[in-house]
Amino acid sequence: MYKPLIDRLARETVLSREEYLALIENRDSCREYLAEKARAVREQNYGRDVYIRGLIEISNHCKNNCFYCGIRAGNTCAERYRLTPDEIINAANSGYALGFRTFVLQGGEDGYYTDEILCGVISEIKKRHPDCAVTLSLGERSLESYKALRDAGADRYLLRHETTNPEHYKKLHPDGMSFENRQECIENLKALGYQVGVGFMVGSPYQTAEDLADEMLYLKKLNPQMVGIGPFISHKDTPFRDFENGTAELTTFMLSLIRLTLPRVLLPATTALGTVEADGRELGILAGANVVMPNLSPVNVRKKYMLYDNKICTGDEAAQCIECLKSRMKKIGYNTVVSRGDYKNEV
Repeated sequence: MYKPLIDRLARETVLSREEYLALIENRDSCREYLAEKARAVREQNYGRDVYIRGLIEISNHCKNNCFYCGIRAGNTCAERYRLTPDEIINAANSGYALGFRTFVLQGGEDGYYTDEILCGVISEIKKRHPDCAVTLSLGERSLESYKALRDAGADRYLLRHETTNPEHYKKLHPDGMSFENRQECIENLKALGYQVGVGFMVGSPYQTAEDLADEMLYLKKLNPQMVGIGPFISHKDTPFRDFENGTAELTTFMLSLIRLTLPRVLLPATTALGTVEADGRELGILAGANVVMPNLSPVNVRKKYMLYDNKICTGDEAAQCIECLKSRMKKIGYNTVVSRGDYKNEV
């Protein structure tokens, strides 16, 4: 019944809100066909290559108090840390030796990392490894800050928009955080020439199927280079501790929808997906994703960067992480590659 709709999405790369909603609400009847189409589109654009990003979690200090997040400012149980510039650079050096050509510096909104400090780190990484890309995921900053970081050599910026629904946004964040400011930050990043990544949690508290349909229209309009989605997973020390987790089932379905809507997008199979389902990252790749992000953070801080409970791979050395992922990808017929893994613009 839904095959013609999926075929049209594969051809035209967009549906109406009502059509997206129909697929989401009736996903059990079309999941396999959708994933099959998504794999075909992904392989048409990127073959069977899986890009690896080296994730360096630079700090779990954060000024914000988002209701879902384990490193929220109000979590007095969190054991705080921040990496020094030398520790960040050393992690990138180690990653380079393991074959990483993209480094993702991720952290809470930590005022310690001034533009001066970050620009120094970015420029040093780029000087040592000019064939690499530097991606930042450090939250909301000013236009001037984003420009300084871009001028220092940052290539990409990940800033999850969280939701397209302003009322839903208010339910996920405390007063003082602004839906409008988040959107303005994303527009500023685009204007500065970053490869931009956005995203949302699947199954977050108060999210509806209608919200998910609206996400697809938002992504089509924005046309980002990257989209990071993963299931909501509760954290015991947050106000959302008792909410039910999102599922791999819905997350992988949304990955397939995103792949058909944005055929060339860089789409990770996230650690959160691997946390809710043992083979979640493999399922993500088979749903149309083409990126995995092993952890390059020093092992002694891994367990401290807990956005959600039961996060996987917190005890493994970086070399173990990458070898494990290579093996997992090979078993399902995909290959991790030594590459920056840039977005492929339309020819």
